[in-house]
Amino acid sequence: MLFGSGARLEIMNRPGLAGCENGISRTGYIHIAFSLGSRKAVNELTERLRADGYTVASGPRVTGDGYCESCIIGIEGNQIEITE
Repeated sequence: MLFGSGARLEIMNRPGLAGCENGISRTGYIHIAFSLGSRKAVNELTERLRADGYTVASGPRVTGDGYCESCIIGIEGNQIEITE
């Protein structure tokens, strides 16, 4: 769902997770994403966070739908997606 302000809400499902260990792929809340406006910004912030000691779980990479994104593991194990 795309809101007039530009915010977007994606609700997705992934069969086969019931009964899985509570890891990166888990049921319930998975991640929050922030759009940075450009691939350059995604690349720069990813490297800055890596240098600051954060775990980069994936990326930067271009997804199947054409977005550039990275996924960082924040405090409390939450995934933070940064996208263009």
